[in-house]
Formats: sequence, C-alpha cells, structure tokens
Amino acid sequence: MKSSAGKVYALAFGAHPDDVELACGATLLKIMHEGHSVAVCDLTRGEMGTLGTPETRKSEAAAATKVMGYQSRTTLDLGDSKLFYTDDNLAEIIQVIRHFKPDVVFTNPPDERHPDHMKASKLVTDAFYYAGLQQLTTTLNGEVQQPHRPKHLLYYIQFKHLQPDFIVDVSETFAASREGVLTFSSQFYREGAAEEPVTLIKRKGFLTGLEARARYFGEQIGTMYGEGFLLPATLAVTLFSGVFPGVREK
Repeated sequence: MKSSAGKVYALAFGAHPDDVELACGATLLKIMHEGHSVAVCDLTRGEMGTLGTPETRKSEAAAATKVMGYQSRTTLDLGDSKLFYTDDNLAEIIQVIRHFKPDVVFTNPPDERHPDHMKASKLVTDAFYYAGLQQLTTTLNGEVQQPHRPKHLLYYIQFKHLQPDFIVDVSETFAASREGVLTFSSQFYREGAAEEPVTLIKRKGFLTGLEARARYFGEQIGTMYGEGFLLPATLAVTLFSGVFPGVREK
C-alpha cells in the first residue's frame, strides 16, 4: 500500500468498492459527526463486477470518499473473485491496520452470499489479531511497522438477513449516506439503461429495499433508521453509564 494520512478512530474494510457505503455508510458519517476520523480500505478493485470497469470503479470510489468526507481511502489489489487466504494478502491487510492504528475496525460479515465477502471477513478478522503480534514483522516504505491491535472488531450486515447484536441510530445521517452510495452509479438501476445486464444490486427496487432494511432496523430501536452490526465476541463493559446512559439530572 502507499502511505497516506495516519492514525484514525475507525477503519472500515470492504471486499469491493461500495461494500462499506452500502452496509455502514450512515454509521461512518455518524462517527465523523461525533468528531472522529474514518478511513476506508477496499481489498479489491472490483474488476470482476458485471457492470463498470476498474477505472470507473476507481473514480466512483474517489467521488464517494469526497462526498462522505473520509480521512483516507486505500485500494488494495488482492484479486476480485480471487480473494484467497494467503500470507501475502494477510500481510497487506496487517500493513493497513498498523498504518492507520484504528480503535475500531469494520468489515464484511462471516456469513454472506458472496464468497469474496466471507473471505474478506476471515482475512480481516485474522489480520485484526495478528497486527498486534510483536514478533510478526511488516514494513511500509522501508520502515518496520509497530504492532497495533485495535480495541473493537465489528461486522456490518449485507445481503443475508442476520440478527444484529446491536443497532446504531442513523436517523440523522442516513439521507446523507445515500449520496455516498449513489456515487457508485455504474452498479445501480438507471432509467434508459435497459440494455445493461440486471444484477442483484442493479434491480430497480434495490435501493428502495436498502432503505426498507434501515427502516426495519430503526423500528427495532424506536428510531427512523438504523444500521445493524455483529460482534465476534462478548462485549466487555467498563464504563456502565457509557453503554447504558440515563437521563441527565437537572
């Protein structure tokens, strides 16, 4: 990877360009609105997608980065539809984690319809742990990187209906997150493009369904919109009122 801006609060991985925006874009906006920095890392260029060229996907990802306001976006080239578990692929992801030193890492869920999503989940999950090992050496731009293990690993939810472990209220950021999603216009239904192949996300009702899911998750917590996440392990609570805040006494 090429070196870019350093330490961030949250680092979101996706197997393909647009995974992050579709699944947790509103949460990332919420994090940034709370004053924290966010970086995104696409593991592949999306070159095997039915629609759009790698060049188109690259320009769309750059536009999404600008619209969303990420501190940085890194695109690796680990192979769309060839995202295999190899030492080299694992090392590249560890490099990214050690470079950005995030507190929170987001990635694809381990149970998904797309094989690349599940492979990405396994790679990032293992890199999350191995990035903290003192004896595992990686270098970036000729310099040895320091170990870093983030505090939290979160799986966002994509196409399969999974029961979230927690739901984030994104009522105030969902509409803005759609602007980030729509920058990937080559992937979605467009009037007058009937000659293009129809894919799962190219369907006319796909974006409507995406909003319906956010409404459903929001309904579960009594808000307009929500995004759900899975935890790989039991959540440890150290500051009780930080997780379960009460009504501030006057």
